[in-house]
Amino acid sequence: MKSRLYYALYFLYVIVVAFVLYLNGVFTGEWSSYTNLIINIVFLVIIGVLFIISSISFGRLNRVTYELEEVTFQLRKEYKEANGKNLWGNYKDNAKVFEEEVLQEAFDQYRLRMKGAKSKRGAGASCDLEDYINENLLDRVGMNFFNSGVSGTLTGLGILGTFLGLSMGLGAFSGDDIFTISDNVGSLLSGMKVAFHTSVYGILFSLVFNIVYRSIMADAYEVLDEFLLVFRQTVQPAAVKEDDNAATMLIYQSGMANSLKQMLDMMKGDAAQQTAGVERIVDKFTGQMQSALDTDFKKLGNVLKKAGESQAVSAANAAEMVEAVTALVEVNRNVQEALAKVMERQEQFAGQLAEQKKMLADACSDMSDEISSQIYTFGQMRNLYEK
Repeated sequence: MKSRLYYALYFLYVIVVAFVLYLNGVFTGEWSSYTNLIINIVFLVIIGVLFIISSISFGRLNRVTYELEEVTFQLRKEYKEANGKNLWGNYKDNAKVFEEEVLQEAFDQYRLRMKGAKSKRGAGASCDLEDYINENLLDRVGMNFFNSGVSGTLTGLGILGTFLGLSMGLGAFSGDDIFTISDNVGSLLSGMKVAFHTSVYGILFSLVFNIVYRSIMADAYEVLDEFLLVFRQTVQPAAVKEDDNAATMLIYQSGMANSLKQMLDMMKGDAAQQTAGVERIVDKFTGQMQSALDTDFKKLGNVLKKAGESQAVSAANAAEMVEAVTALVEVNRNVQEALAKVMERQEQFAGQLAEQKKMLADACSDMSDEISSQIYTFGQMRNLYEK
């Protein structure tokens, strides 16, 4: 398969590396210039890095290409099993169609576009899967922005090696006569060897890479075209044509015209008849409302009456409570006044007790003095009598 052609780059790369090492005497141990060997190794390493990056992108492109091939085969098989019936109903809500994330995201965007393209009458606008899964998507997966410049880069490296080798050879070449010139021919040839080698494998790699890259992309584009063709035949719903839209609009207008005609027929007749008809309708409606709601209105009146009586009783109770609270306040005020008077009398009584206590103390003191004086007088008289 063409998608495997990039393996040839590695095979060619190994051959060229071995050939360059052989020409520089690495295998025989007779290399004459380390500079030539180092320059060739550096160029080959750069080319190898470019091949690795390109191989990664080719591998990702191959996975996408294989996925498209598998889905194409699956669509054909399901379409055959469904006896030619469109498969959009099976895929419009299918959460997982592709294994590759980039393809699944593109298909999800397509489904959202299809769902949003439907009008009120179910007519869908034209929308093709190629708007989302196309060659631009493959170019992005295959890193076309990078791989398209690899071939020119390889050619440029070959030309750079040519001028570098010539510069080295001419820089080491010197002499004024045939003898000195013949002594420096070796360095000139060594530089030309670098120029020749880098030019050969640079151009060779460029040609082979260009062939491989274009073959892989062409194969991917071919698989994409086949997938889109099968998808349009088996899955993609047919867009409503302009003629179908016009027919749908005519049917809709015809229905509207019939409805307006019926309304006009109902409105025919003189104004008096229409007024009488409206009055009869209003009277009938009022009677039905009265008969239907009469019992409910009576119940509502009874409930409101009972609520009024309960409100009156509550008001009377509230008035009695206010009177009781007022009487309680008055009693409390009288009690406070009585307590004030009692306190005042107690204060007066306390004052009187203090005065009486003082008078009693004074009387006791006078009585004690009087008794002491009498005892003294009695003692004097007894002494005189004894003598």
